[in-house]
Amino acid sequence: MTEAVAIGYTLGAMAPKILAKGKGEIALAILERARELEIPTRSEPALLAFLLELELFEVVPPELYTAVSEVLAWAYEQDGRAADLRPEGS
Repeated sequence: MTEAVAIGYTLGAMAPKILAKGKGEIALAILERARELEIPTRSEPALLAFLLELELFEVVPPELYTAVSEVLAWAYEQDGRAADLRPEGS
C-alpha cells in the first residue's frame, strides 16, 4: 500500500510540520499534488513510519530533526529554492 507524508518548513518556524499524510488513495493524491506543483519527492521508509504517527500540523519532534532536515535540504536543492532561503549577503 502506498503511503505518503508531506512536510514543510517556514523560515523562522520552530520546526518543520506535517502538512498532509495518508495511505492508499490519499497518499496517491498527495504524491500527485506534489508532481503538479513540481515539489520533489523522496522515499525514506524508516522516516515515513515515524512521520505517519504524527498528527496533521504537528511539528516534527526533536529526535527527527536531523533526518527531516536532510530530506528538506535535498528537496530545496532539487528545485532550486535553497537560494531563496539564504539570508541576504550570504
